[in-house]
Amino acid sequence: MNLLGMIGGTSWHSTIEYYRLLNELVGAKIGTQQNPPLLLYSLNVQLMRENDAEKIKNAYLGIARKLETAGVKAVIICANTPHMVFDFVQPKLNIPILHIADAIAKEAKQKGFKKLGILGTKPTMLGNFLSGRLREEHQIETLIPGDSYIDKTHRFISEELTQGKFTDKAKIFYLKQMQLLKERGAEAIILGCTELPMLIKENDTEIPLLDTTRLHAKMATEFILKD
Repeated sequence: MNLLGMIGGTSWHSTIEYYRLLNELVGAKIGTQQNPPLLLYSLNVQLMRENDAEKIKNAYLGIARKLETAGVKAVIICANTPHMVFDFVQPKLNIPILHIADAIAKEAKQKGFKKLGILGTKPTMLGNFLSGRLREEHQIETLIPGDSYIDKTHRFISEELTQGKFTDKAKIFYLKQMQLLKERGAEAIILGCTELPMLIKENDTEIPLLDTTRLHAKMATEFILKD
């Protein structure tokens, strides 16, 4: 199996989900008497809360280089928002970073979805690192909540979900946003924060959901088992 480097900690709650899923998905392929080789670097989430783009990019580059030096064959960033560093970090490595947008696109294409709603942090919704890659590399259009909902969409994530708080109030809010996005033409919803699948389950709504944590872990599993 190929050694995978994991960059986690944003938040540690979703990093645990990644670790669990990677072990379960690989075990389902090769038998539960084995588990995949993984090297995890869990950073302090305070780095992301400081909103210093240069500091964030250089921190991720330093971590990725440490993992590369340690012998990993690829890197997975265990969250959506930190993919903002991809274009800065990837060209400076000799190993691939498995991009979460490519995992989303693979599932969307298999199910015939061409227009997706995105729920996530402000950087994820307003930035180009997720929607831009989906558009330019995969010809998939994306929609985000209306301007009056952006702050609240972000706030529930930063103040509750990433701190392990999963409330009914947050769940009701996100389900409403999903319905509004569907009414605007979204064929499915990207759960673009890796804690969102811990709050919203498939049986909570009739709208198709794209669980970025599981899809990313599936992509990583394929890499780990690739010859």
